[in-house]
Amino acid sequence: MQFLFADHILDIPRRELRRGVTPIAVEPQVFDLLTYLVQNRDRVVSRDDLIGSVWRGRIVSDSTLASRINAARRAVGDNGEEQKLIRTVARRGIRFVGAVRVRTGTGEQSRAPGERQGPTRGAQPRSEQPAIAVLPFANMSGEQEQEYFSDGISEDIITALSKVRWFLVISRNSSFAFKGKPFPMTQIASELGVNYVVQGSVRRSGDLVRITAQLSDVATCSQLWGDRYDRSLADVFAVQDEITESIVAAIEPQVYAAENFHAERKPPHSLRAWDLVMRALSHFWRLTRDDNMVAQRLLDEAIALDQNYAQANAVLAVSHAFAGHLGWEDPAAANLAAERAGLAAIRADRDDPWAHLAIGVSHLRKHRFDDALAAFESALRLNPSFALAHGQRGLVLSSLGRWQEGVRAARHALRLSPRDPFAAIYSAVAAYAEFVGRNYEEAIRFARESIRQRPDFAAGYRPLAAAAAMAGDMDLARAALDTWRSVQPNLSLAWMASQLLIKGEEERAHCLEAFRRAGLE
Repeated sequence: MQFLFADHILDIPRRELRRGVTPIAVEPQVFDLLTYLVQNRDRVVSRDDLIGSVWRGRIVSDSTLASRINAARRAVGDNGEEQKLIRTVARRGIRFVGAVRVRTGTGEQSRAPGERQGPTRGAQPRSEQPAIAVLPFANMSGEQEQEYFSDGISEDIITALSKVRWFLVISRNSSFAFKGKPFPMTQIASELGVNYVVQGSVRRSGDLVRITAQLSDVATCSQLWGDRYDRSLADVFAVQDEITESIVAAIEPQVYAAENFHAERKPPHSLRAWDLVMRALSHFWRLTRDDNMVAQRLLDEAIALDQNYAQANAVLAVSHAFAGHLGWEDPAAANLAAERAGLAAIRADRDDPWAHLAIGVSHLRKHRFDDALAAFESALRLNPSFALAHGQRGLVLSSLGRWQEGVRAARHALRLSPRDPFAAIYSAVAAYAEFVGRNYEEAIRFARESIRQRPDFAAGYRPLAAAAAMAGDMDLARAALDTWRSVQPNLSLAWMASQLLIKGEEERAHCLEAFRRAGLE
Protein backbone atom coordinates (compact mmCIF):
# COMPACT_ATOMS: atom_id res chain seq x y z
CA MET A 1 0.00 0.00 0.00
CA GLN A 2 1.19 3.52 -0.83
CA PHE A 3 -0.04 6.88 0.50
CA LEU A 4 0.29 9.83 -1.89
CA PHE A 5 0.18 13.41 -0.58
CA ALA A 6 1.53 16.71 -1.93
CA ASP A 7 4.44 15.48 -4.08
CA HIS A 8 5.36 12.62 -1.74
CA ILE A 9 4.85 8.85 -1.79
CA LEU A 10 4.88 6.90 1.47
CA ASP A 11 5.48 3.30 0.42
CA ILE A 12 4.57 1.03 3.35
CA PRO A 13 5.74 -2.41 2.04
CA ARG A 14 9.12 -1.00 0.95
CA ARG A 15 9.36 1.32 3.97
CA GLU A 16 10.35 4.18 1.70
CA LEU A 17 9.46 7.86 1.56
CA ARG A 18 9.99 9.53 -1.81
CA ARG A 19 9.59 13.06 -3.11
CA GLY A 20 8.74 12.39 -6.73
CA VAL A 21 11.28 9.72 -7.64
CA THR A 22 13.89 10.88 -5.11
CA PRO A 23 14.20 8.77 -1.93
CA ILE A 24 14.20 10.68 1.37
CA ALA A 25 16.32 9.24 4.16
CA VAL A 26 14.32 8.90 7.38
CA GLU A 27 15.07 7.04 10.60
CA PRO A 28 12.91 3.94 11.26
CA GLN A 29 11.10 5.60 14.19
CA VAL A 30 10.38 8.70 12.12
CA PHE A 31 8.99 6.53 9.32
CA ASP A 32 6.76 4.69 11.81
CA LEU A 33 5.56 7.97 13.31
CA LEU A 34 4.74 9.43 9.90
CA THR A 35 2.96 6.22 8.87
CA TYR A 36 0.88 6.24 12.05
CA LEU A 37 -0.11 9.89 11.53
CA VAL A 38 -1.10 9.31 7.90
CA GLN A 39 -3.09 6.18 8.72
CA ASN A 40 -4.90 7.99 11.55
CA ARG A 41 -5.39 11.30 9.76
CA ASP A 42 -9.11 11.33 10.58
CA ARG A 43 -8.38 12.22 14.21
CA VAL A 44 -6.05 14.04 16.58
CA VAL A 45 -3.32 11.65 17.77
CA SER A 46 -2.30 12.06 21.39
CA ARG A 47 1.14 11.69 22.93
CA ASP A 48 0.02 8.41 24.54
CA ASP A 49 -1.17 7.10 21.15
CA LEU A 50 2.27 7.70 19.65
CA ILE A 51 4.13 6.15 22.58
CA GLY A 52 1.85 3.11 22.58
CA SER A 53 2.07 2.49 18.83
CA VAL A 54 5.49 3.77 17.75
CA TRP A 55 7.50 3.15 20.93
CA ARG A 56 5.46 0.12 22.10
CA GLY A 57 4.76 1.73 25.48
CA ARG A 58 8.40 2.39 26.39
CA ILE A 59 9.22 5.53 28.37
CA VAL A 60 9.98 8.43 26.00
CA SER A 61 10.98 11.96 26.95
CA ASP A 62 9.10 14.97 25.59
CA SER A 63 12.29 16.17 23.87
CA THR A 64 12.68 12.84 22.04
CA LEU A 65 9.07 12.91 20.92
CA ALA A 66 9.37 16.52 19.74
CA SER A 67 12.56 15.77 17.81
CA ARG A 68 10.89 12.86 15.96
CA ILE A 69 7.85 15.00 15.09
CA ASN A 70 10.15 17.77 13.80
CA ALA A 71 12.09 15.19 11.76
CA ALA A 72 8.82 13.91 10.23
CA ARG A 73 7.88 17.48 9.31
CA ARG A 74 11.24 18.13 7.68
CA ALA A 75 10.99 14.87 5.72
CA VAL A 76 7.70 15.98 4.08
CA GLY A 77 8.75 19.60 3.56
CA ASP A 78 6.77 20.99 6.49
CA ASN A 79 7.78 22.89 9.62
CA GLY A 80 6.41 23.92 12.98
CA GLU A 81 5.41 27.39 11.78
CA GLU A 82 3.54 26.59 8.57
CA GLN A 83 2.11 23.19 9.65
CA LYS A 84 0.79 22.51 6.15
CA LEU A 85 0.68 18.74 6.64
CA ILE A 86 1.32 17.97 10.33
CA ARG A 87 -0.66 20.27 12.58
CA THR A 88 -0.34 20.66 16.35
CA VAL A 89 -3.64 20.85 18.22
CA ALA A 90 -3.03 22.66 21.52
CA ARG A 91 -3.22 20.43 24.62
CA ARG A 92 -4.53 17.49 22.57
CA GLY A 93 -1.85 16.22 20.18
CA ILE A 94 -1.10 16.33 16.46
CA ARG A 95 -2.90 15.45 13.25
CA PHE A 96 -1.96 14.85 9.62
CA VAL A 97 -4.15 17.31 7.67
CA GLY A 98 -2.93 16.88 4.09
CA ALA A 99 -5.10 15.41 1.33
CA VAL A 100 -4.12 11.77 0.83
CA ARG A 101 -4.66 9.25 -1.96
CA VAL A 102 -4.32 5.56 -1.25
CA ARG A 103 -2.77 3.29 -3.87
CA THR A 104 -3.18 -0.46 -3.41
CA GLY A 105 -2.46 -3.46 -5.56
CA THR A 106 -6.00 -3.21 -6.96
CA GLY A 107 -5.85 0.44 -7.89
CA GLU A 108 -5.90 3.91 -6.39
CA GLN A 109 -8.59 5.64 -4.41
CA SER A 110 -8.87 9.08 -2.90
CA ARG A 111 -9.58 9.43 0.78
CA ALA A 112 -10.57 12.65 2.43
CA PRO A 113 -8.84 13.56 5.69
CA GLY A 114 -12.08 13.08 7.62
CA GLU A 115 -12.91 9.64 6.26
CA ARG A 116 -12.49 6.80 8.71
CA GLN A 117 -9.32 4.77 8.24
CA GLY A 118 -9.02 1.08 9.04
CA PRO A 119 -6.82 -0.56 11.67
CA THR A 120 -3.43 1.04 12.05
CA ARG A 121 -1.47 -2.21 11.92
CA GLY A 122 -3.54 -4.05 9.36
CA ALA A 123 -6.14 -6.70 10.00
CA GLN A 124 -4.88 -10.13 10.97
CA PRO A 125 -6.27 -13.16 9.12
CA ARG A 126 -8.99 -15.02 11.00
CA SER A 127 -8.25 -18.62 11.96
CA GLU A 128 -10.58 -21.56 11.43
CA GLN A 129 -10.71 -22.29 15.16
CA PRO A 130 -12.32 -19.81 17.57
CA ALA A 131 -9.81 -17.05 18.32
CA ILE A 132 -9.98 -15.11 21.57
CA ALA A 133 -8.16 -12.19 23.18
CA VAL A 134 -8.17 -11.44 26.90
CA LEU A 135 -7.67 -7.71 27.40
CA PRO A 136 -5.87 -6.56 30.56
CA PHE A 137 -8.38 -6.32 33.39
CA ALA A 138 -8.85 -2.78 34.69
CA ASN A 139 -7.38 -1.98 38.10
CA MET A 140 -10.25 -0.48 40.11
CA SER A 141 -8.37 -0.31 43.40
CA GLY A 142 -7.37 3.32 42.90
CA GLU A 143 -3.73 2.45 43.61
CA GLN A 144 -1.21 2.37 40.79
CA GLU A 145 0.96 -0.10 42.69
CA GLN A 146 -1.87 -2.65 42.44
CA GLU A 147 -1.65 -2.64 38.63
CA TYR A 148 0.44 -5.80 38.61
CA PHE A 149 -2.31 -7.66 40.51
CA SER A 150 -5.03 -7.04 37.91
CA ASP A 151 -2.49 -7.83 35.17
CA GLY A 152 -1.71 -11.08 36.94
CA ILE A 153 -5.37 -12.09 37.00
CA SER A 154 -5.59 -11.45 33.25
CA GLU A 155 -2.37 -13.32 32.56
CA ASP A 156 -3.50 -16.39 34.48
CA ILE A 157 -6.79 -16.48 32.57
CA ILE A 158 -4.86 -16.29 29.27
CA THR A 159 -2.66 -19.19 30.42
CA ALA A 160 -5.66 -21.28 31.43
CA LEU A 161 -7.51 -20.62 28.15
CA SER A 162 -4.37 -21.48 26.20
CA LYS A 163 -4.64 -25.05 27.45
CA VAL A 164 -7.99 -25.43 25.67
CA ARG A 165 -6.93 -26.94 22.36
CA TRP A 166 -9.94 -25.81 20.36
CA PHE A 167 -9.10 -22.13 20.98
CA LEU A 168 -6.47 -19.94 19.39
CA VAL A 169 -5.57 -17.57 22.23
CA ILE A 170 -3.74 -14.34 21.46
CA SER A 171 -0.61 -14.02 23.57
CA ARG A 172 -0.47 -11.73 26.54
CA ASN A 173 1.88 -9.12 25.07
CA SER A 174 -0.36 -8.39 22.07
CA SER A 175 -3.61 -8.12 24.00
CA PHE A 176 -1.84 -5.96 26.61
CA ALA A 177 -0.84 -3.52 23.85
CA PHE A 178 -4.38 -2.13 24.19
CA LYS A 179 -4.06 -1.56 27.93
CA GLY A 180 -5.64 1.70 29.07
CA LYS A 181 -6.53 2.86 25.55
CA PRO A 182 -10.12 3.44 24.37
CA PHE A 183 -9.92 1.49 21.11
CA PRO A 184 -13.20 0.34 19.54
CA MET A 185 -13.84 -3.35 20.09
CA THR A 186 -14.07 -3.94 16.34
CA GLN A 187 -10.61 -2.42 15.80
CA ILE A 188 -9.06 -4.58 18.51
CA ALA A 189 -10.68 -7.68 17.06
CA SER A 190 -9.55 -6.81 13.54
CA GLU A 191 -5.95 -6.07 14.50
CA LEU A 192 -5.64 -9.25 16.55
CA GLY A 193 -7.75 -11.40 14.23
CA VAL A 194 -10.13 -12.68 16.91
CA ASN A 195 -13.82 -13.60 17.16
CA TYR A 196 -14.19 -13.07 20.91
CA VAL A 197 -12.89 -10.58 23.46
CA VAL A 198 -12.75 -10.96 27.24
CA GLN A 199 -12.75 -7.84 29.42
CA GLY A 200 -12.97 -7.30 33.14
CA SER A 201 -11.91 -5.42 36.22
CA VAL A 202 -10.29 -6.16 39.57
CA ARG A 203 -10.77 -4.36 42.86
CA ARG A 204 -8.58 -5.45 45.76
CA SER A 205 -9.13 -4.28 49.30
CA GLY A 206 -7.16 -5.93 52.08
CA ASP A 207 -7.78 -9.66 51.93
CA LEU A 208 -10.86 -9.31 49.72
CA VAL A 209 -11.04 -9.13 45.94
CA ARG A 210 -13.87 -8.39 43.51
CA ILE A 211 -13.41 -9.62 39.94
CA THR A 212 -15.83 -8.87 37.11
CA ALA A 213 -15.52 -10.44 33.68
CA GLN A 214 -17.48 -10.47 30.44
CA LEU A 215 -17.17 -12.24 27.12
CA SER A 216 -18.24 -10.51 23.89
CA ASP A 217 -18.89 -11.85 20.40
CA VAL A 218 -17.37 -9.21 18.12
CA ALA A 219 -19.32 -10.25 15.00
CA THR A 220 -22.70 -9.66 16.66
CA CYS A 221 -21.49 -7.00 19.14
CA SER A 222 -23.27 -8.96 21.85
CA GLN A 223 -22.27 -10.03 25.34
CA LEU A 224 -22.30 -13.82 25.63
CA TRP A 225 -21.56 -14.03 29.31
CA GLY A 226 -20.71 -11.88 32.30
CA ASP A 227 -20.36 -12.35 36.04
CA ARG A 228 -19.00 -10.85 39.26
CA TYR A 229 -17.03 -12.63 41.97
CA ASP A 230 -16.53 -11.40 45.55
CA ARG A 231 -14.00 -13.64 47.26
CA SER A 232 -11.10 -13.74 49.67
CA LEU A 233 -7.62 -13.62 48.19
CA ALA A 234 -7.12 -17.24 49.20
CA ASP A 235 -9.78 -18.23 46.63
CA VAL A 236 -8.29 -16.25 43.73
CA PHE A 237 -7.11 -19.38 41.84
CA ALA A 238 -10.55 -20.97 42.08
CA VAL A 239 -12.12 -17.77 40.70
CA GLN A 240 -9.77 -17.82 37.73
CA ASP A 241 -10.78 -21.41 36.98
CA GLU A 242 -14.47 -20.50 37.26
CA ILE A 243 -14.03 -17.61 34.82
CA THR A 244 -12.19 -19.84 32.36
CA GLU A 245 -14.82 -22.57 32.56
CA SER A 246 -17.59 -20.02 31.99
CA ILE A 247 -15.82 -18.64 28.90
CA VAL A 248 -15.35 -22.14 27.48
CA ALA A 249 -18.98 -22.97 28.16
CA ALA A 250 -20.21 -19.82 26.42
CA ILE A 251 -18.17 -20.37 23.26
CA GLU A 252 -18.21 -24.15 22.87
CA PRO A 253 -21.24 -25.50 24.72
CA GLN A 254 -21.26 -28.87 22.98
CA VAL A 255 -17.59 -29.53 23.65
CA TYR A 256 -17.95 -28.25 27.18
CA ALA A 257 -20.91 -30.55 27.82
CA ALA A 258 -18.89 -33.52 26.66
CA GLU A 259 -15.76 -32.72 28.61
CA ASN A 260 -15.83 -30.40 31.61
CA PHE A 261 -12.77 -28.15 31.60
CA HIS A 262 -10.61 -27.59 34.61
CA ALA A 263 -7.25 -25.86 34.55
CA GLU A 264 -4.66 -28.32 35.83
CA ARG A 265 -2.08 -26.37 37.72
CA LYS A 266 -0.18 -26.47 40.95
CA PRO A 267 -0.71 -23.16 42.74
CA PRO A 268 2.04 -22.08 45.13
CA HIS A 269 1.75 -22.78 48.82
CA SER A 270 2.10 -19.07 49.50
CA LEU A 271 -0.11 -16.41 47.94
CA ARG A 272 2.77 -14.04 48.54
CA ALA A 273 4.88 -16.14 46.16
CA TRP A 274 2.21 -15.81 43.44
CA ASP A 275 2.09 -12.08 44.12
CA LEU A 276 5.87 -11.81 43.59
CA VAL A 277 5.74 -13.79 40.33
CA MET A 278 3.02 -11.50 38.96
CA ARG A 279 5.18 -8.48 39.84
CA ALA A 280 8.14 -10.16 38.17
CA LEU A 281 6.19 -10.88 34.97
CA SER A 282 5.15 -7.23 34.70
CA HIS A 283 8.89 -6.42 34.45
CA PHE A 284 9.95 -9.47 32.42
CA TRP A 285 7.59 -8.63 29.56
CA ARG A 286 9.07 -5.14 29.16
CA LEU A 287 12.20 -6.77 27.75
CA THR A 288 14.88 -4.38 28.99
CA ARG A 289 18.08 -5.14 30.88
CA ASP A 290 17.03 -3.24 34.02
CA ASP A 291 13.54 -4.72 34.10
CA ASN A 292 14.99 -8.19 33.61
CA MET A 293 17.20 -7.72 36.68
CA VAL A 294 14.20 -6.57 38.74
CA ALA A 295 12.20 -9.59 37.55
CA GLN A 296 14.99 -11.97 38.59
CA ARG A 297 15.18 -10.42 42.06
CA LEU A 298 11.43 -10.82 42.57
CA LEU A 299 11.52 -14.40 41.27
CA ASP A 300 14.34 -15.26 43.66
CA GLU A 301 12.16 -13.95 46.51
CA ALA A 302 9.24 -16.09 45.35
CA ILE A 303 11.43 -19.21 45.19
CA ALA A 304 12.76 -18.48 48.68
CA LEU A 305 9.14 -18.65 49.90
CA ASP A 306 8.26 -21.76 47.87
CA GLN A 307 11.14 -23.72 46.32
CA ASN A 308 8.70 -25.98 44.46
CA TYR A 309 6.86 -23.16 42.70
CA ALA A 310 7.24 -24.30 39.09
CA GLN A 311 6.28 -21.07 37.37
CA ALA A 312 8.71 -19.00 39.44
CA ASN A 313 11.61 -21.33 38.60
CA ALA A 314 10.59 -21.57 34.94
CA VAL A 315 10.26 -17.83 34.34
CA LEU A 316 13.59 -17.30 36.14
CA ALA A 317 15.19 -19.84 33.79
CA VAL A 318 13.79 -18.15 30.67
CA SER A 319 14.85 -14.76 32.02
CA HIS A 320 18.48 -15.90 32.39
CA ALA A 321 18.42 -17.66 29.01
CA PHE A 322 17.26 -14.59 27.11
CA ALA A 323 19.59 -12.31 29.09
CA GLY A 324 22.54 -14.42 27.97
CA HIS A 325 21.32 -14.44 24.36
CA LEU A 326 20.80 -10.67 24.28
CA GLY A 327 24.14 -9.86 25.90
CA TRP A 328 22.70 -8.68 29.22
CA GLU A 329 24.56 -11.39 31.15
CA ASP A 330 27.66 -13.49 30.58
CA PRO A 331 26.33 -16.26 28.27
CA ALA A 332 28.04 -19.14 30.11
CA ALA A 333 26.84 -18.01 33.55
CA ALA A 334 23.35 -17.26 32.20
CA ASN A 335 23.06 -20.70 30.60
CA LEU A 336 24.12 -22.39 33.83
CA ALA A 337 21.55 -20.40 35.85
CA ALA A 338 18.86 -21.12 33.26
CA GLU A 339 19.53 -24.86 33.33
CA ARG A 340 19.49 -24.98 37.13
CA ALA A 341 16.17 -23.11 37.39
CA GLY A 342 14.65 -25.01 34.46
CA LEU A 343 15.40 -28.40 36.03
CA ALA A 344 13.90 -27.20 39.31
CA ALA A 345 10.74 -26.18 37.42
CA ILE A 346 10.47 -29.59 35.72
CA ARG A 347 10.90 -31.38 39.03
CA ALA A 348 8.15 -29.23 40.58
CA ASP A 349 5.63 -29.58 37.73
CA ARG A 350 6.19 -31.47 34.48
CA ASP A 351 2.95 -29.95 33.14
CA ASP A 352 4.21 -26.35 33.23
CA PRO A 353 4.89 -25.18 29.63
CA TRP A 354 7.32 -22.49 30.83
CA ALA A 355 9.43 -25.21 32.44
CA HIS A 356 9.79 -27.09 29.14
CA LEU A 357 10.53 -23.83 27.31
CA ALA A 358 13.32 -23.10 29.78
CA ILE A 359 14.86 -26.55 29.40
CA GLY A 360 14.60 -26.26 25.61
CA VAL A 361 16.49 -22.97 25.56
CA SER A 362 19.16 -24.50 27.80
CA HIS A 363 19.52 -27.49 25.44
CA LEU A 364 19.72 -25.18 22.43
CA ARG A 365 22.57 -23.13 23.94
CA LYS A 366 24.49 -26.40 24.38
CA HIS A 367 23.83 -27.35 20.74
CA ARG A 368 21.64 -30.27 21.82
CA PHE A 369 19.25 -29.53 18.99
CA ASP A 370 17.09 -32.66 19.06
CA ASP A 371 16.59 -32.37 22.84
CA ALA A 372 15.73 -28.69 22.45
CA LEU A 373 13.15 -29.44 19.77
CA ALA A 374 11.53 -32.12 21.95
CA ALA A 375 11.33 -29.69 24.88
CA PHE A 376 9.73 -26.92 22.80
CA GLU A 377 7.21 -29.36 21.37
CA SER A 378 6.38 -30.54 24.90
CA ALA A 379 5.72 -26.91 25.86
CA LEU A 380 3.40 -26.54 22.88
CA ARG A 381 1.49 -29.71 23.68
CA LEU A 382 0.76 -28.19 27.07
CA ASN A 383 0.00 -24.72 25.67
CA PRO A 384 -0.65 -24.61 21.89
CA SER A 385 -0.85 -20.78 21.97
CA PHE A 386 2.58 -20.24 23.57
CA ALA A 387 4.14 -17.74 21.16
CA LEU A 388 7.57 -17.84 22.81
CA ALA A 389 7.75 -21.60 22.36
CA HIS A 390 6.67 -21.34 18.70
CA GLY A 391 9.42 -18.77 18.10
CA GLN A 392 12.11 -20.90 19.74
CA ARG A 393 10.88 -23.98 17.89
CA GLY A 394 11.32 -22.04 14.65
CA LEU A 395 14.91 -21.26 15.62
CA VAL A 396 15.87 -24.86 16.39
CA LEU A 397 14.12 -26.18 13.24
CA SER A 398 16.17 -23.75 11.16
CA SER A 399 19.32 -24.82 13.00
CA LEU A 400 18.52 -28.39 11.95
CA GLY A 401 18.15 -27.31 8.32
CA ARG A 402 14.33 -27.59 8.34
CA TRP A 403 14.04 -23.95 7.38
CA GLN A 404 10.56 -24.11 5.77
CA GLU A 405 9.11 -25.38 9.05
CA GLY A 406 11.18 -22.76 10.86
CA VAL A 407 9.58 -19.97 8.83
CA ARG A 408 6.11 -21.35 9.50
CA ALA A 409 6.77 -21.57 13.25
CA ALA A 410 8.08 -17.99 13.38
CA ARG A 411 5.11 -16.73 11.35
CA HIS A 412 2.74 -18.55 13.70
CA ALA A 413 4.39 -16.86 16.69
CA LEU A 414 3.80 -13.51 14.98
CA ARG A 415 0.19 -14.49 14.30
CA LEU A 416 -0.37 -15.36 17.95
CA SER A 417 1.29 -12.17 19.18
CA PRO A 418 1.54 -9.48 16.49
CA ARG A 419 2.09 -6.64 18.99
CA ASP A 420 4.66 -8.33 21.19
CA PRO A 421 8.05 -6.97 22.38
CA PHE A 422 9.33 -10.45 21.45
CA ALA A 423 7.98 -10.00 17.89
CA ALA A 424 11.38 -8.56 16.95
CA ILE A 425 12.90 -11.91 17.92
CA TYR A 426 10.25 -13.86 15.98
CA SER A 427 10.98 -11.74 12.88
CA ALA A 428 14.72 -12.36 13.36
CA VAL A 429 14.04 -16.12 13.56
CA ALA A 430 12.09 -15.90 10.29
CA ALA A 431 15.00 -13.96 8.74
CA TYR A 432 17.46 -16.63 9.88
CA ALA A 433 15.26 -19.40 8.49
CA GLU A 434 15.01 -17.68 5.11
CA PHE A 435 18.78 -17.18 5.12
CA VAL A 436 19.30 -20.90 5.72
CA GLY A 437 16.98 -21.51 2.76
CA ARG A 438 19.09 -19.12 0.59
CA ASN A 439 16.11 -16.79 0.20
CA TYR A 440 18.20 -13.70 0.84
CA GLU A 441 15.67 -11.04 -0.16
CA GLU A 442 13.06 -12.51 2.20
CA ALA A 443 15.71 -12.76 4.92
CA ILE A 444 16.52 -9.08 4.43
CA ARG A 445 12.83 -8.17 4.64
CA PHE A 446 12.27 -10.02 7.91
CA ALA A 447 15.54 -8.70 9.37
CA ARG A 448 14.55 -5.13 8.59
CA GLU A 449 11.21 -5.71 10.30
CA SER A 450 13.02 -7.03 13.37
CA ILE A 451 15.25 -3.95 13.48
CA ARG A 452 12.28 -1.64 12.98
CA GLN A 453 10.65 -3.12 16.06
CA ARG A 454 13.74 -3.22 18.28
CA PRO A 455 16.79 -1.35 16.91
CA ASP A 456 18.56 -2.07 20.23
CA PHE A 457 18.61 -5.86 19.60
CA ALA A 458 21.53 -7.48 17.82
CA ALA A 459 19.28 -10.33 16.66
CA GLY A 460 18.05 -8.49 13.55
CA TYR A 461 21.44 -7.20 12.39
CA ARG A 462 22.99 -10.67 12.18
CA PRO A 463 20.75 -12.07 9.42
CA LEU A 464 20.62 -8.67 7.72
CA ALA A 465 24.41 -8.45 7.39
CA ALA A 466 24.72 -12.09 6.33
CA ALA A 467 21.86 -12.09 3.82
CA ALA A 468 22.87 -8.76 2.27
CA ALA A 469 26.45 -9.99 1.84
CA MET A 470 25.34 -13.19 0.11
CA ALA A 471 22.92 -11.20 -2.08
CA GLY A 472 25.79 -8.97 -3.19
CA ASP A 473 24.50 -5.79 -1.52
CA MET A 474 27.78 -4.92 0.17
CA ASP A 475 26.74 -1.40 1.15
CA LEU A 476 23.79 -2.76 3.12
CA ALA A 477 25.90 -5.58 4.59
CA ARG A 478 28.59 -3.19 5.84
CA ALA A 479 26.03 -0.73 7.19
CA ALA A 480 24.28 -3.55 9.08
CA LEU A 481 27.62 -4.76 10.44
CA ASP A 482 28.58 -1.25 11.60
CA THR A 483 25.28 -0.83 13.46
CA TRP A 484 25.56 -4.34 14.86
CA ARG A 485 28.98 -3.43 16.31
CA SER A 486 27.48 -0.36 17.97
CA VAL A 487 24.85 -2.57 19.64
CA GLN A 488 27.27 -5.39 20.45
CA PRO A 489 30.88 -4.16 20.93
CA ASN A 490 33.90 -6.48 20.69
CA LEU A 491 32.27 -8.39 17.86
CA SER A 492 34.55 -10.81 15.97
CA LEU A 493 34.31 -13.72 13.57
CA ALA A 494 35.75 -16.05 16.21
CA TRP A 495 33.10 -15.00 18.73
CA MET A 496 30.38 -15.44 16.12
CA ALA A 497 31.69 -18.92 15.29
CA SER A 498 31.39 -19.88 18.96
CA GLN A 499 27.78 -18.64 19.11
CA LEU A 500 26.39 -20.16 15.91
CA LEU A 501 23.39 -22.38 16.56
CA ILE A 502 23.77 -24.68 13.53
CA LYS A 503 24.05 -28.47 13.42
CA GLY A 504 25.39 -29.15 9.90
CA GLU A 505 28.96 -28.28 8.89
CA GLU A 506 27.82 -27.12 5.44
CA GLU A 507 25.33 -24.66 6.95
CA ARG A 508 27.91 -23.52 9.47
CA ALA A 509 30.37 -22.77 6.66
CA HIS A 510 27.62 -20.94 4.76
CA CYS A 511 26.99 -18.63 7.74
CA LEU A 512 30.65 -17.91 8.45
CA GLU A 513 31.31 -17.15 4.79
CA ALA A 514 28.42 -14.67 4.82
CA PHE A 515 29.86 -12.87 7.84
CA ARG A 516 33.34 -12.81 6.24
CA ARG A 517 31.90 -11.22 3.10
CA ALA A 518 30.10 -8.64 5.23
CA GLY A 519 33.48 -7.64 6.70
CA LEU A 520 33.56 -9.44 10.05
CA GLU A 521 37.11 -10.38 11.04
